[in-house]
Amino acid sequence: MSTEIPKTQRAALVVEYGKDLVIKNDHPVVQPNELKPGECLVKLEVTGVCHSDLSTKLGNWGYKPPLPVIPGHEGIGRVVAIGQGTVNPDVKIGDRVGLKWVAETCLRCEMCRRGEESMCPNQKVHGYKVDGTFQEYCVSWVDHVTPIPDTISSEEAVCMLCAGLTVWKALKQTNTVAGNWVVVPGAGGGLGHLAVQYAAYMGLRVVAIDGGEEKRKLCFELGAEKFIDFREAEDIVGEVKKATDGLGPHAAIVTAASGKAYEQAVWYLRERGTLVAVGMPPTDLFNIPIVIIVAKALRIVGSAIGDRQDAIEAMDIAARGKVRCHYEVDKLDNINKIFDAMQAGKLVGRVVIKY
Repeated sequence: MSTEIPKTQRAALVVEYGKDLVIKNDHPVVQPNELKPGECLVKLEVTGVCHSDLSTKLGNWGYKPPLPVIPGHEGIGRVVAIGQGTVNPDVKIGDRVGLKWVAETCLRCEMCRRGEESMCPNQKVHGYKVDGTFQEYCVSWVDHVTPIPDTISSEEAVCMLCAGLTVWKALKQTNTVAGNWVVVPGAGGGLGHLAVQYAAYMGLRVVAIDGGEEKRKLCFELGAEKFIDFREAEDIVGEVKKATDGLGPHAAIVTAASGKAYEQAVWYLRERGTLVAVGMPPTDLFNIPIVIIVAKALRIVGSAIGDRQDAIEAMDIAARGKVRCHYEVDKLDNINKIFDAMQAGKLVGRVVIKY
């Protein structure tokens, strides 16, 4: 089951940690007869660029995959081949599908059975443990690709497959109800600006924290009620409490990769508040007196990524126009410039690479 597939393609590879990605014009394309049962080949239209891709390039995480590796884990394209022997009537050649961070899970372990697929110890990860979406053709798995509704463009939809999915899952774990306050540190960034919108969709009242007038304007446009500029505020904790009836917010979704943002959240959360940890500073430690966590009866929840159902929900909300990604379109040739801007904190929203 296939269409004509080229032998080579353009791809961006990490060949040495901490160095610029190498762009190749003649990288091999996996051929249909090389696909295993359950695998599919997707001709990508677009890919998002995520901070996790930068972390892969820098080798910031404990596990360093063997090099070279192709980063990228937000991709949308058309299925052009399916491995012989595959049994899945829901995915066929020509379907527009999305590829996510979690490329495949075993669906048999305790975590998978409990609906916690992102915690599967046997999972494969696009752009980290298997080659990802910084290439024109990418292998994925039919049981884990996400169907993309016809009512949303690939450019608008692609960042929902990681950034949108991640914050939607995180918000579902805040233990909040409509009318509660939630704080989003890093609110003008790739994850944060989507968290503001999903939170507003849930009926939550949003305090956005970020730096600069451009991000202030964006956050208000997306539904935030209050904005705190961390570059200007002398007392972040005091400012947040003042903005939330003097009691502090009911929850915080920390999308910023900053240890200080986590520490501040513990101090400004109201009693029985929930801190959902999303952003991953590579070396920062969480230095908070235990007595504060106990005395305030705080909940601290780690949330790395959502599962297949979370992805469908996040995509459906976006397809109905309730959440929109603020993005710029670029090309693969500029991937290293994009990473430089990301590392310097100069990106507003997301960057989408179009093939």
